[in-house]
Amino acid sequence: MAQYSETWMKLLAADGCRQTPARRVIVDILLESPRALEPMEVFSAGRERLANLGLVTVYRTLEKLEELGLVQRVHHHGGCNLYLRATNAHEHLLICSHCGKAEYFSGDNLSALMADITRTTGFAITEHWLQLFGTCPACTRSGEVIHA
Repeated sequence: MAQYSETWMKLLAADGCRQTPARRVIVDILLESPRALEPMEVFSAGRERLANLGLVTVYRTLEKLEELGLVQRVHHHGGCNLYLRATNAHEHLLICSHCGKAEYFSGDNLSALMADITRTTGFAITEHWLQLFGTCPACTRSGEVIHA
């Protein structure tokens, strides 16, 4: 994680952002998280590490990280206000509906579906993003969700 943290900090600096302890904390929290986080979760976790972390700094840093393609917003039932480190390749998301764990996967063959959609709608599809919801192995026991 330290390598990615340094890379992200350098990319932020190259884009004109000062390298501050607050930004470092935000970057580290995002890189360490196995699930997508709301800005308030980043803020709360950050305040445990850096007492003077500001909420505005969290939002501005998340926006800048998204602009740089380092994080992406995750769509869920409550909206699009969760952030997760972005993938390095063309991958898609599996998200546990119970604990929120997010995992990337690759290998989708959607060409037949996209060709059919193009044929029936006339849309020229240029990109797609696939996100699947389910229950992760840790939350599943014999096909049943473990309730907390």
